[in-house]
Amino acid sequence: MNWGMISYEIPLETYPDTYNKQPLGIAALASQKNHMAIYMMGCYMVPEQQEKLLKAYKEMGVKPNMGKSCIRFTKLEKIPLDTIVGLIHDFPVDEYIKHYESVKKK
Repeated sequence: MNWGMISYEIPLETYPDTYNKQPLGIAALASQKNHMAIYMMGCYMVPEQQEKLLKAYKEMGVKPNMGKSCIRFTKLEKIPLDTIVGLIHDFPVDEYIKHYESVKKK
């Protein structure tokens, strides 16, 4: 748990050089007032991940309800859950850190 959400993070012991001195977030799940949200920081950093996600939505025939890194939904049936799981699973920690460092403000 971090930021009031269920969080999947890279601990400070693994990568301590974050801009806010908090663990480096990979994904998070939150229950908001009118919807649930999955926050996918990789989709924000890596355009190819966002493209895969949008393609999966298109194949489902569902219009995505997304922000820069959040995927808002009210029913699990309306999100490409297998694609989301795959995007998180297939993003190795060392590669994630390299992407983070490449977009981090110096």
